[in-house]
Amino acid sequence: MPADSMLYSPVESPMSSLLSYLNDATVSIVMHLLGIFAIALVLNRLLRVVTNLLIKHAAGQSRAEQVREQQTRTLASVVFSTGSKVVWAVAILTALDKVGINPTPALTLAGLASVAVGFGAQNMVRDLISGFYIVLEDQYSVGDTVQIADTVGRVEYLTLRRTVVRDPRGALVTIANGEIRVAANLSRDWSQSFVDVSLAPELPLEKPLAALEAAASELRGDAAWSQALVDGPRVLGVQSYDRNGTVVRLQVRTAPTRQDEVSRELRRRIQIEFQKQGIPLTSVVRFELTNPQALAGGSPKSASPQ
Repeated sequence: MPADSMLYSPVESPMSSLLSYLNDATVSIVMHLLGIFAIALVLNRLLRVVTNLLIKHAAGQSRAEQVREQQTRTLASVVFSTGSKVVWAVAILTALDKVGINPTPALTLAGLASVAVGFGAQNMVRDLISGFYIVLEDQYSVGDTVQIADTVGRVEYLTLRRTVVRDPRGALVTIANGEIRVAANLSRDWSQSFVDVSLAPELPLEKPLAALEAAASELRGDAAWSQALVDGPRVLGVQSYDRNGTVVRLQVRTAPTRQDEVSRELRRRIQIEFQKQGIPLTSVVRFELTNPQALAGGSPKSASPQ
């Protein structure tokens, strides 16, 4: 072999081999990190699309529909924010493992911290979960009239943590969502009311029933009240009967929260119709004791009818 060829033959040194290995390892790590980053971005994008499906866009310009849209937007934002944090936390832990950092101590520390926070804020977590389902299931919204336990009123403010109700006294009652077990929505779709009319027990029913039907028909035909009516008023018939009187019941279904004003108007028209036809209501005979001692002795003149 010629001497020149031996002097210039390529010989790979140990240092160059090490650098080549390090470069290959670095490229592999970088590629893995880029893949993790890309997957996290795709998952965040999908999460955004899914949470946008929770938003119920307002079909009109009414305040209730606008508030409902805002509530669902808030709910979607909370879900996306929570899910995004989880996605990025998993991505970071996976990336740490790829670069040779053991994530177990960090996971242990985070788990202990979560347990401590969970014990201290378990009531708040319960409130947030309950509020999430209240909004998601549309149990009630701002502007609805509700009954929650002994509180009846209009919902003034609703968040994932609390419900604020304006009661009949005008007071604002704050209720933690986690404390709500049963909630009655009194203003959804329609409301209902019953009107009872007491008649003298000896009075024949044909004339009073006809008068009640006339008052109900007059209310149904009144254009000023027709928009407030959903069904009725209808005369259901005798509700109860005893020696004190006969109770006849009427039923009326109204637009949400308008049952009280419709019931008052129906009672007013019934009174006018009864007065027009001379129909008496329940008559009660009162007795006043003028000489209790004599009554105790058995005197028949100790009481006088009033």
